Amino acid sequence: MLNDRQQIILEITEENGEVSYRDLCAEFPDVSEMTLRRDIQLLEKEGFVLRTRGGAVSLKTLSEQIAIPGEENEYGLRAHENVNAKKTIAEKALHFVKKGCSIYLDAGSTIMALAKLLPNERFTIITNATNIAQELVGKNNIQVIMLGGTLNRNTLSVSGPTAVQTIGKINIEMAFMSSSAFTLDSGFTVSNVYEAELKQKVISKAKKSIMLMDTSKIGKDLMFTLANIDDISVLVTEADSLPVDIVKKANEANIELI
Repeated sequence: MLNDRQQIILEITEENGEVSYRDLCAEFPDVSEMTLRRDIQLLEKEGFVLRTRGGAVSLKTLSEQIAIPGEENEYGLRAHENVNAKKTIAEKALHFVKKGCSIYLDAGSTIMALAKLLPNERFTIITNATNIAQELVGKNNIQVIMLGGTLNRNTLSVSGPTAVQTIGKINIEMAFMSSSAFTLDSGFTVSNVYEAELKQKVISKAKKSIMLMDTSKIGKDLMFTLANIDDISVLVTEADSLPVDIVKKANEANIELI
């Protein structure tokens, strides 16, 4: 939860599209620049802004300027949707995490909820999500490998040929994946072709793929399929039960439902 000063900083940033540390020092003369920098770091962590060399820019403004029809909502909005469901999913998924494993963490607010729960123990984490890498870098026992590629400001993730080529060289024991939509006919889908390609590559490389998805995404269908239900090992949702047709298909494919 933001304090009063951080809320004001957010409002200034969204109103103007950006803010500089010089402006913030003038706005809050009794607050040190270091404290204001920490405020910006928190706003970035929460998915509201992206830090720049001299301040920050509003993710909300950026997404309005570069929005692509069909593209997922900007991360800052999605991070505040279905919060309890995402927390439940993350807590369930945490039981699959094994110390010493090579683990891939996909981009997405549900995966971020899992990242926040990871203990500061010996893991190797590979991720394409800039905010997840930032979350984990403060845990000094976790080795973080950040993929390179083209940044999608809506999802705070990188994808593209560079990311795919890198994944091809890495052995992944366990992958925690996300999807924007799911139907039995189309499978797990997203709206960005490059992200779909990267997700496909990760799932093909991982020994075990665990899909984290809240049930609000069931019945929705986007343009690019990243996997079918029989391509994954485990499906984790917040629900105690899922639609009968999904349960039947999962059982036929020997997919674990959590």
